[in-house]
Amino acid sequence: MSQAEPRDSTRDRILDATLDLLRRHGPGKTGVVDVARALEMSHSNVYKHFASKSDLFDAVAERWLDAVNTPLRKIVESDAPAPARLKKWVRTLAQTKRKKVLDDPELFAVYGQITQNAHDVVNRHVAELRAMVAAIVQDGARAKDWPVKDAAAAATLILVATTRFHHPAMVAADAGASDLAELDRLMDAMIAALKAGAA
Repeated sequence: MSQAEPRDSTRDRILDATLDLLRRHGPGKTGVVDVARALEMSHSNVYKHFASKSDLFDAVAERWLDAVNTPLRKIVESDAPAPARLKKWVRTLAQTKRKKVLDDPELFAVYGQITQNAHDVVNRHVAELRAMVAAIVQDGARAKDWPVKDAAAAATLILVATTRFHHPAMVAADAGASDLAELDRLMDAMIAALKAGAA
């Protein structure tokens, strides 16, 4: 969404309608014509904003994933010490993914289907997650919280080590049974490793 576009723009109305139809009928029975009919507009108007059904579904997935990233960006930009930010960032990621997966499993199932083909969207999301963690790690290195030389490698390690707490498929598989207190202990161990120069 462009900075100049208001939140209730035609593009967002189309995305809202698409999401509603996806929830009710699933990706296989939701098309551009269906969205246009729901909004009482011509399908050519939908095509002014989205080149294809695939493009439309990618935008729905992108908006969903951006809602995950929004609170995380605020943590990265805060003035708190890097170790505290890192622990809070990972816990917030886990809590946000858990809420999205468990609070509305039917809608999550729809997102699971549309993101299977939205590889570029998902890759951008994962790349941003990694970049945010790397930024916090780099801040910590500058503040001499830990002697990390390769922030990107450390960020990858942190995300891999904590995957079961925030990967949607794993959260769905254990129905949220994973104890986030265990995640906190894992992050304490990861932060200790960073401080010891082991990551």
